[in-house]
Amino acid sequence: MTWWESVVLGLVQGLTEFLPVSSSAHLRIVGQLLPGGADPGAAFTAVTQIGTEAAVLLYFRRDIARIVTAWWRAVRGHDGPTWRDRMGAHDPDARLAWWIVLGTIPIVVLGLSFEDQIKGPFRNLYVVAAMLALFAVLLGVADRVGAKVRTLDRLTWKHAVLFGFAQAMALVPGVSRSGGTITAGLLMGYTREAAARYSFLLAIPAVLGSGFQQLFSSLDEFGTAGTPSLGMTALATLVAFGVGYLVIIGFLKIVSTYSYMPFVVYRLVLAAAVVVLLAVGVLDPFGGADL
Repeated sequence: MTWWESVVLGLVQGLTEFLPVSSSAHLRIVGQLLPGGADPGAAFTAVTQIGTEAAVLLYFRRDIARIVTAWWRAVRGHDGPTWRDRMGAHDPDARLAWWIVLGTIPIVVLGLSFEDQIKGPFRNLYVVAAMLALFAVLLGVADRVGAKVRTLDRLTWKHAVLFGFAQAMALVPGVSRSGGTITAGLLMGYTREAAARYSFLLAIPAVLGSGFQQLFSSLDEFGTAGTPSLGMTALATLVAFGVGYLVIIGFLKIVSTYSYMPFVVYRLVLAAAVVVLLAVGVLDPFGGADL
């Protein structure tokens, strides 16, 4: 991978991570369209997501500090001595911290259970195209029928679990982490902004954990035949951070005012384009992935 290819993939990651269009699908597709023509791989994708999650930490730093402080006060018994008090019965921010932990469990369990499939068969471009189309329809339906009245202070443990399983579906490229969680949130009656904000916060432990796990477990593989070097991966991660921060600002403003239908249409068009490119041989469904 050359430096400019690394920059291109970093731009793709930063532009698509927070939009409900699947960053992993875009990296899978764009990676194969670059001159090298190879899938950059699940490890490269996971590590570059560290950059975009660093942007989340920066943008939501005050929210995160407030949530962590409220959680620590509740755990130490400042809000009362009972287990309900310590679980945030009197403070929605303390409860939110617990619900983020609870919502992270599904993606950890499923990610470890299906690690081989995530790095292999799930990256088949026919699977990617199918997921792009299927979850475009689900997002469109959710945006149309969702009540859009619930705010995050009304989040319950049951909804936290459902959000968690929705996030876990993004282990399959084409689903979209934000798309899955936002779709679930809309179907459960949350506002567009509440669903989007919770999607960002819920992703922090899962994405950072996955990224650093992939980084440390793949240190010996970076730069070997068919894989990007650690330096090129770091460059892409840095670019993803800068672009991702700008996207967060714009995306939250957009969803507060407009519907998700442009993203639905984009996903359907992209899915159709992938199928056509596969049919004419421009794209290979395996394309260098370890399938």
